[in-house]
Amino acid sequence: MSFVHLHTHSEFSLLDGASRIADMVRTAAETGMPAMALTDHGVLYGAIEFYSQAKAAGIKPILGQEVYVATRSYSQKEGRADRDPHHLILLVKNLAGYRNLIMLSSIAHLEGYYYRPRIDKELLARHHEGLIALSACLGGEVASRLLEGDAAAAEQAALEYQRIFGEDYFLEIQDHGMPDQARVNEGLEALSRKTGIPLVATNDSHYTRKEDAEAHDILLCLQTGTVVSDPKRMRFHNDEFYLKSPEEMAGQFSGYPEAVANTLRIAERCDLKFDNHPLLPSFEVPAGESADGYLRRLAGEGLRRRYPEITPVIQERFETELSVIQEMGYAAYF
Repeated sequence: MSFVHLHTHSEFSLLDGASRIADMVRTAAETGMPAMALTDHGVLYGAIEFYSQAKAAGIKPILGQEVYVATRSYSQKEGRADRDPHHLILLVKNLAGYRNLIMLSSIAHLEGYYYRPRIDKELLARHHEGLIALSACLGGEVASRLLEGDAAAAEQAALEYQRIFGEDYFLEIQDHGMPDQARVNEGLEALSRKTGIPLVATNDSHYTRKEDAEAHDILLCLQTGTVVSDPKRMRFHNDEFYLKSPEEMAGQFSGYPEAVANTLRIAERCDLKFDNHPLLPSFEVPAGESADGYLRRLAGEGLRRRYPEITPVIQERFETELSVIQEMGYAAYF
């Protein structure tokens, strides 16, 4: 059985993700994954690079983000009450979803920022079209309620998200060998049976290979201003937060075959297609001339005005500069 990673962090999850996008795409191709998602914390910095590299490697790119959902309103910013938002994975299905994710990310940074870029459920309800939501890691609202022992609150939260996203909402199970995750997974399985919300298996990857765990640990020290020898510092539980192969994930979740299969079903729903060439203003050129030809004529006239004698060095520089502009398709812009 194949598998698709839907919860991943790259170098663009600043000082938290240690995976280079090129390495992530290469790993997906080498292990036979048909698709992969990129879900950096609160940002879309790596989206275009990931999309382009995955396409070039024959991997379907799924753009996404691990967003922060305010415990109250994204506009409220008062002490501890609003400092620790819940996590939620959003995945782009189509162009409408991509535009909505851009909108949500922009609002989170420009209006909702309080320790982290935050949105809220009201914003999700307004901008949910074209998006798939996963309940996220132990930092997700449903998982947090289960850890608190409040199954009723967990169910209420799950049903709220289901009302927003409908059949595009999934309960996310993870297994990094952590006791808390085992407890949460039991609760999520029971919640899935009760509500009909499907499960999906993920591995919260923050580095590409298992042996990269040490480098990632040092990165966390840089983030938190601590040293490796500090016993009280923030650290990951173990070295299981890497891009596991489909075989590893199938073995890890052998008791949840539908949750593994759902990664492929979600990937099938995601089919974002867009032209990622720069959008530049159009400039009308004289009849009978092309943009490249008109730019060359104007640039040549300017060259002769500035340099009474055009030496081979000047001409070579002129041709080099002009060729770069033309090859990039920027002639009309210039």
